[in-house]
Amino acid sequence: MKFQFKYDINLACRVILQDQLDKLGVPYDLTRTAEVQFKEPLSEVQYHEFESSIKKYGIDIIEDPKDALVQKIKDEIIEIVYKNDKLPESKLSVYLAEKMNLSYSHLAKLFSEVTYTTIENFLIIQRIERAKQLIIEEKLTCTEVAWKMNYSSVAHLSNQFKKTTGLTPTIFQRIIDRRNKMDSASLK
Repeated sequence: MKFQFKYDINLACRVILQDQLDKLGVPYDLTRTAEVQFKEPLSEVQYHEFESSIKKYGIDIIEDPKDALVQKIKDEIIEIVYKNDKLPESKLSVYLAEKMNLSYSHLAKLFSEVTYTTIENFLIIQRIERAKQLIIEEKLTCTEVAWKMNYSSVAHLSNQFKKTTGLTPTIFQRIIDRRNKMDSASLK
């Protein structure tokens, strides 16, 4: 028997963190998906207990302030791409600068220094991953995906999709359809 799962990674992480924090027994506020504010200092033992309890889920505590800021940038981009029904039309640079209360040039330089890629490349990868998800799960057409992901045209979406995945969205859609038909046939 085979099962497939659909899940919200942010919700899963939040639940894992809440479970582990509750076991720790220290008052806290989970301010964002990836940010916890303890209401009182943790002892060294509590810190290590918490760190090891979340590590088994692939969650690490970020101690370097640069890494923490880069993670916040990534989280903001992922939230923009995945949480909104349609991508906003405002410039990402303006949005991030306002959200982080820092200049975009500082954010971009730091992001590149830590990740060895640009914020723009990270955004493109996230948009293409979301486009794939919309094609697979919501069965949207390329035109619908382009509109929802705020591409200027279907051609622009197709070019970025092919550059990132090596496939056009149409070919990707055909492969998914064939795979689903094969899976359906094997269940009969």
